[in-house]
Amino acid sequence: MEFLYAFIKYLVITAPFLLFGFGIAGIINAVVSMEYIKKNLGGSGVWPIIKAAIWGVPLPLCSCSVIPTAVTLKKSGASNATTSAFLISTPESGVDSIAITYSLMDLPMAIIRPVSAFVTAFIAGILQNIFNRTNDNAETEKPEKESCGSSCCCSEKKTPPPSTSIFEKIKSVFTFAYGTLIDDMAGWLLFGLVVGAAIDYLIPVHIIENFNGIGGKFAMLLVGIPLYICASSSTPIAAALMLKGMSPGTALIFLLAGPATNISSLIVMQKYIGRKGVIINVATIAIVSLIISIIVDFLYEFFTWPTTYNIAAHEHMGHGEFSYGEIAMATILFLLLLKGIYMANFKGGEGKK
Repeated sequence: MEFLYAFIKYLVITAPFLLFGFGIAGIINAVVSMEYIKKNLGGSGVWPIIKAAIWGVPLPLCSCSVIPTAVTLKKSGASNATTSAFLISTPESGVDSIAITYSLMDLPMAIIRPVSAFVTAFIAGILQNIFNRTNDNAETEKPEKESCGSSCCCSEKKTPPPSTSIFEKIKSVFTFAYGTLIDDMAGWLLFGLVVGAAIDYLIPVHIIENFNGIGGKFAMLLVGIPLYICASSSTPIAAALMLKGMSPGTALIFLLAGPATNISSLIVMQKYIGRKGVIINVATIAIVSLIISIIVDFLYEFFTWPTTYNIAAHEHMGHGEFSYGEIAMATILFLLLLKGIYMANFKGGEGKK
């Protein structure tokens, strides 16, 4: 029963922010077209890198669904630098993951996470511009349809085509936000909530506190880099680790490295930005994440920011102290997640692959 309550607690806390974040993601999807992005990310130099890093931060694409988008950008004339910046900032952040970060952690982390995504993407882009420009103008053949395997949020569904009708625009917002987007990540988001609740219930505080040194930071890199996980689904896990005593900086490494890299995406992108490009991206993510981690831990200590995160506010509540509104939103989110898992596995999604 205690584990079940821990899971319900995570669901209740995240539901309003996730539902809001999904809604904003739907609006962004309806307003910002891929054609507009492709048109504005061409060319060389620093400015396209900055734009790619900035635009990637709020976009609702995860570590797997960003791959075909990045390939399209590359084939449309984007440089290795611009493609890499977009490829890193987009999965590391998003309006949905920013919302759930604030709901489970605190305002500083909700700000630090997207800023860190931008910084990492920008630095990777600059390094690509310096060391990996050899195939920027190379003609690439049309890629075969890539399989995401067991990826965190890959779907066969396509976003509805843009329409000039206001009604169709509004409909597309809800269709994408509470249909396509949730269906894509439902399984792994639910997995993240379950793992977060399990850590909350099972893991003693003193074990996690031992991971706050440099060894713990490297351990988070080793776990995060090869792992399939989306930004939103990684957040409950990181929040539970922080609740048990992990430092904000160490948890941030998992939040940055996990969504930005996985074995499948690295293999696919090697074809388009080259082996050197992949090495530059992974090395940048690892090194910058470590540096930012140390800075974040210093900031929390220097400014004495409280580490009693939002998830801890419910720690001492009784089992019946959730409001009707909280229960209603948690129920809606849970049903949407179940629907998403059903659609992914029985209606033409991952289960048919």
